[in-house]
Amino acid sequence: MNAGKLDHLTVDGTRIAVRHRGGRTPGIVWLGGYRSDMMGTKAETLNGWAADHDHAFTRHDYSGHGESGGAFADGTISAWLAQSLAVLRQCTVGPQVLVGSSMGAWIALRMVQELQKAGEGERIAALLLLAPAPDFTVELMEPQLSDEQRRELEETGRIEEHSEYSPEPNIYTKALFDDGRRNRVLTGLIDTHCPVHILQGMADPDVPYQHALKLVEHLPADDVTVSLIRDGDHRLSRPQDLRMMLAALEGLIERAA
Repeated sequence: MNAGKLDHLTVDGTRIAVRHRGGRTPGIVWLGGYRSDMMGTKAETLNGWAADHDHAFTRHDYSGHGESGGAFADGTISAWLAQSLAVLRQCTVGPQVLVGSSMGAWIALRMVQELQKAGEGERIAALLLLAPAPDFTVELMEPQLSDEQRRELEETGRIEEHSEYSPEPNIYTKALFDDGRRNRVLTGLIDTHCPVHILQGMADPDVPYQHALKLVEHLPADDVTVSLIRDGDHRLSRPQDLRMMLAALEGLIERAA
């Protein structure tokens, strides 16, 4: 399967790796999670679907991730948001379905807000949010920090935690936490002006399904669908999960047509 031509953009001095395949609109833009890259199972599955159905598909690695430049520890929601907006504006045309996984769903919601502010809200045709983790630093992590971790953040500017998905520990910086507060979306109504479909595993150890339901409270009710997968985990990468993802995508594209 052709992964799409590798290209690079420079955003705030950092080279951002982008893969894009042309095709019909609405196109699909993949937004990965914290420490994931654009060659993962879900992104590759979407790439295959886009190729088979002649839809444009665009994906990139945030700074400090995958094939992009920059140091991971320097990353913040604001930086990754700016990079994602640059990719959308420079590499895509017409309306797009944003598919955001975990932290990528937070980025997607912030992109909608920023595009609407700039008068570009029509660029977003729909949102497909997989195990969405908006405001995860404030809502999910900060309440769980021990006194020792809080001291470590203040004294060293970072903490490390064991990762279930990588031999390398997860790194969380004070800058990430501080910037996360400035990018909160669960503080009022998030008027997306487009259909939203959320897929959430009820056996997700990282993002409780109640967090997805909390997100729904902040979205307009008439255009939101939530699919709870009873035995689904955080990755949502099993064959049955991927089939649900593609079915949800097809439904959103039909509505956007």
